[in-house]
Amino acid sequence: MRYSLGFKETQLKKVLPPLNRSIREVAQEAGVSDQTLRNWLSKAKEGTLENRETVGSAGRSPREKLNLVIEARSIPENSKGKWLREKGLHTEHITQYEQELRDMVENKNHDEKQEKKKLILANKQLKKELAKKEKALAEMAALYTLKKKAEALWGDDEDD
Repeated sequence: MRYSLGFKETQLKKVLPPLNRSIREVAQEAGVSDQTLRNWLSKAKEGTLENRETVGSAGRSPREKLNLVIEARSIPENSKGKWLREKGLHTEHITQYEQELRDMVENKNHDEKQEKKKLILANKQLKKELAKKEKALAEMAALYTLKKKAEALWGDDEDD
């Protein structure tokens, strides 16, 4: 199982000064082996502790993330650690997924508001244009009617 750089760094901070906790204690608390923690420590000292996304967070769709968040909320705290390990996740992933989902909803709402504003503006402009055309059409109809009446009263000027 792969762990995020943030998770690794958090565990290493517990082992390094000023906390100086034992590797065994931190490893048990984190749910990793002592050797894994020692490997992370040596890589950190070498400067090769790389950031790999965890298997649990890479490539998950929003639907999967939502299902995981919902499922995580229904699991009792005493068995959540086991469930997280089975899914290849950390508690930080659930929090991250919740925030991503919130952001997606907020962005969608913002985009919808922007689209609505654009549509309202376009509708207003089209109504204005339509009103102008209706006025012009009514004016032309009135002029045509007057012309017909004038021709009927005075006759056609082109015959003269």
